[in-house]
Amino acid sequence: MEWLRALYASRNDSEKTKEALILRWLPWKYFVRRAARSYGIIDPIRLMARMRRFSQPSEVNEPIELLRAGIIFHARGLINTRAIQHNLDWVWPFWVQKQFNPDDSSFIPRAFSITHVNLTHRNWTAVGHPDLPLYPIVDPRGLVTPHIDGWSLDFWIVDKDGEHLLPSRAQQADQELRLESDLEVATQVRRQGRDLRSTTRVEVEENAPRARIRINAESSDNAWLAVSIRPYNPEGVQFVEKLEFREKSCSWLINGDYTVFLERQPEKILHANYLEGDVLHGIQENDMQESYKVKCPTGMATGAALYRLQPGVEQELDISVPLGGEKAGTTGRISSSREAWKRSVQGTAALNVPDKKMQFIYDAAVRSILLLSADDVVPGPYTYKRFWFRDACLMLNAMLALGLDERIEVQMDRFPGRQKYSGYFHSQEGEWDSNGQVLWIMGRYQDFTGGRISRDWWKAMEKAVKWIDRKRMTSAKNQLHAGLLPAGFSAEHLGPNDYYYWDNFWSLAGLRVAARIAQKGGDERLAGYISRIADSYHRDIQKSIASIPERRKQGAIPASPNRRMDAGAIGSLVADYPLQLYPVGSTEILNTARFLMQNCFHRGGFFQDMIHSGINAYLTLDIAQTLLRHKEPGFRDLVEAVADMASPTGQWPEAIHPITAGGCMGDGQHGWAAAEWIMMMRNMFVREEEGGLVLFSGVFPEWITSGQEVSFGPAPTAYGTVDLALYREEGQYFASVQGTWKDGLPDITIAVPGFEEVRTTDLDRPVQLLPV
Repeated sequence: MEWLRALYASRNDSEKTKEALILRWLPWKYFVRRAARSYGIIDPIRLMARMRRFSQPSEVNEPIELLRAGIIFHARGLINTRAIQHNLDWVWPFWVQKQFNPDDSSFIPRAFSITHVNLTHRNWTAVGHPDLPLYPIVDPRGLVTPHIDGWSLDFWIVDKDGEHLLPSRAQQADQELRLESDLEVATQVRRQGRDLRSTTRVEVEENAPRARIRINAESSDNAWLAVSIRPYNPEGVQFVEKLEFREKSCSWLINGDYTVFLERQPEKILHANYLEGDVLHGIQENDMQESYKVKCPTGMATGAALYRLQPGVEQELDISVPLGGEKAGTTGRISSSREAWKRSVQGTAALNVPDKKMQFIYDAAVRSILLLSADDVVPGPYTYKRFWFRDACLMLNAMLALGLDERIEVQMDRFPGRQKYSGYFHSQEGEWDSNGQVLWIMGRYQDFTGGRISRDWWKAMEKAVKWIDRKRMTSAKNQLHAGLLPAGFSAEHLGPNDYYYWDNFWSLAGLRVAARIAQKGGDERLAGYISRIADSYHRDIQKSIASIPERRKQGAIPASPNRRMDAGAIGSLVADYPLQLYPVGSTEILNTARFLMQNCFHRGGFFQDMIHSGINAYLTLDIAQTLLRHKEPGFRDLVEAVADMASPTGQWPEAIHPITAGGCMGDGQHGWAAAEWIMMMRNMFVREEEGGLVLFSGVFPEWITSGQEVSFGPAPTAYGTVDLALYREEGQYFASVQGTWKDGLPDITIAVPGFEEVRTTDLDRPVQLLPV
């Protein structure tokens, strides 16, 4: 395929245009149908037409970006089908050991599955440097994948009798994310007198980033510490065709490109190709000759470096993997990892609460947001290491709440370059939410920082507004979707292509913000023009919702005007959080939240039936935000449930398997979920509402009475930056609010649970709190 791509790329534009026209004139449907009939295969054109009848007619049926990603994902699944089930005596990653084990709750029968993919334990944790988009990941049993979508390193304690300590097969393991100096994942596995510990982090040596792994191994009897090169990662097989151990540099060369350095020479080096089986087999049978290189046309080469373990004597070994700073576009001096993390975290909004779990998850979430915004903001270090406006804008919102102004500006300066000439901010074709999201975050940036809207941003804003106005279906008179955006694809997995309120609420909010930006910028004409569009749009949305038959909407807001109430209605709650398009107490918003909680929850969290088929931490928190804003009971239960869903390293996958509690969808470290946890903790202390600030409304009562000072800040808001604290002194309780305000003191409501609500304009001294 590479030669074909190169040949096409070498042709000039005129030749490509002629070829494209010729291809367009060809009767492709006829050719495909005739070929299918000749082989007795179902007509694919007719099948696709049938499938599309489940959707509303739309410009784009399936975005090419997602088709491409899906093809790559399932191509690996096809390889997994060939490689794994026929070789279950190999050492496979943790998810395979669970998902292919009929005695385990993770087991999935494979009978008619065309591809075998990780659907039960999509969990991993990235380490890295806040200024480098390089993300080595560690799975729940310590398997390290240094390079994106690459091979992995595993670590074992083995002996000739087969009494091995193989972490991926271990029932229990201890894992933690250490935040004290940089970012380090520590894993420990123990079994029958054997103890294996590993730590993984990224360090900068001689201005080059490296993954640094330290192994500590101990055995009560004679054994070997094995460092093994594995042709897979947490998604499945990743080919290793050539392995060579270079004694002089004490390193492996993998596929002629990547290097792994060992601290000292091993006592044995073993390699195996696919026909010989896993290198572990040779260790067990003790009949494999030492070898320093291997080639495997199948791409399943394995290698092991063995270090002798004396009874009761701990062995320590350092392993270093260069990560290729030049591939990350790094120039100039790179700060040490420790320096960079200290600098990046300094000055961000800090949380201080007695609940150690929630405290740790918040601190881990801050690091995740910093890590995943080292270059483009991406919602994950592996599967989702790609840019989408939706995820980026919601992660930027959390970054605003943390006070990361400079980092945000760098990100947003790239947005105009991603805008099409038409004004469309293109994440993936056929999805219509991004224009509204970009306009909204642009306004949030201006509100929080007071920063000027640059000329490039201003032009992009005007083009985005006009795109929304042109895109609306104002000619669809007397239809439920009149005035809404066209039916679109939902990458939020709200259902088949439809006229989603999610897209329309975002676009309406974006227009409102754009009008405000124009007003602040002194362009009354433009502000009036945008406001008129927004007012018309708002009427059309409200008319559409009002026209839905009551038996379908049940007093709430479905995902689209054509849908009954179902899990897809989660998208409509965006009108409340974060957009605040509805007032506090809105019955439509509350009915939507209540429906979801009564019909779409599992084990305390929102269960997304569509595609995800798992519990979503980030969407559960969105419902919790609505309950908090509307002073509804139950928000705390949702927050605690999400905290309980976090992995030992403080991470959530995009969706969580309802039985295994492992990841079943998306990236194993979801940046959007981390952003929502930051926003949840922040809004429990401070949130904007109706021209003022509501303080402390989500603080847990036992935090206040614990005797420990409870605090949050410095916290940027639309009105200025505040430092907040609750404390007890001589048996009385006080709230301290120290602010640097932009345009005078806003309306302040101190609403500490269990105490009388206080509205005040005097913050020169702490406010005494009186129990209810």
